[in-house]
Amino acid sequence: MVGPGFATLAPVPSLADPSTLPPALRALPAGAALLDALGGEPGVHLVGGAVRDLLLGREPRELDVVVEGDAVALARALDPAAVVHERFATATALVDGHAVDLATARRERYPQPGALPEVSPASMDEDLRRRDVTVNAISLPLAGGPLVAVPGAVDDLAAGVLAVLHDASFVDDPTRLYRMARYAARLGFTIECRTRSLADGAVRDGALGTVSGPRIGAELRLAAGEPDPLAALAWTAAIGLVPAAAQPRSVIAAALALLPPEGRADLLVLGAWQVGGFAQLGFSGAELTVLDRLVRGKELAGDARACGRPSGLRFLLDGEPVEAVALAGALGAAEPVRKYLSELRDLRLSITGADLLAAGVPEGPEVGRRLSAALAARLDGEAPSGRESELAAALGA
Repeated sequence: MVGPGFATLAPVPSLADPSTLPPALRALPAGAALLDALGGEPGVHLVGGAVRDLLLGREPRELDVVVEGDAVALARALDPAAVVHERFATATALVDGHAVDLATARRERYPQPGALPEVSPASMDEDLRRRDVTVNAISLPLAGGPLVAVPGAVDDLAAGVLAVLHDASFVDDPTRLYRMARYAARLGFTIECRTRSLADGAVRDGALGTVSGPRIGAELRLAAGEPDPLAALAWTAAIGLVPAAAQPRSVIAAALALLPPEGRADLLVLGAWQVGGFAQLGFSGAELTVLDRLVRGKELAGDARACGRPSGLRFLLDGEPVEAVALAGALGAAEPVRKYLSELRDLRLSITGADLLAAGVPEGPEVGRRLSAALAARLDGEAPSGRESELAAALGA
């Protein structure tokens, strides 16, 4: 049901005709499965970013569904193994192999600024009004019918503008500041003047202090996982949520280009940017180790350039996370880092410690020292490949 002040959407020149959205949704593998499963259910709506992106002619990143009724029961009917979050009346179900998030239409009450909301069932109209920005407050009934949006949503979408729905939005939930930065970067939208003023005021008045570190860390991970993470963090910095980048964006981009597939691009971006405060943001010990090493990128770049022999470069960089190695390459050690990544780091000996023990080397540190010497000889071109030459290099060390 469309409530007071809500509007059905007519075509706007820069947006897709709303009548084309159902077939556009069906053209998506997950969309076809969703419509086949829920297209006949009344009170079930595709909402938020999925509708926004379809109107913009983009492929949605995920499909979110709101149910005017019991979303958890519906999710379990679709998938008995659905993952349920009872507190928020939400669930994630597999629909023909595709993950779909379902939520009961709800209103929210924030017992205090920054707290997680208390939720209760509500109409679809009320659910749209609780959302973060107007362009996400749009729904498509899966059973058919016109799109529904809060006032101004279609105009803001056509104009490429992000605007909050009420003045207390960032005070109630300061994580909306981080989400808005991501939307601005991903969509190429601007932030409406009043909304920017509200954001500046929330940051100035300490709204971020009402949110736990791990929740902020989760938002930063999402920013670093955006298609253009540097743009997302630049917006995050512009709003005053993180400091300005410690390295030029061109340097971080060059480091990303050098990063091997097994590296963590999100950690590289956050560490090179030097967002700071990671120990309080819910990062694991292993992640903190990587982030800590990224701080000394310039020093590592100088050490890499100073290595006179390939073996020295290998032994130096083997002790570093690949994220730190990539940043060192972008900070002036591109040639040695490329050589290390493409030629040196994967070179392995044919012999093992067992071969040295069999040749009479006593068990203990001497075995490791001689294996390292043989590896250095291989790396520096002083011993050809092959078991016999490597054993000779190890025994002669």
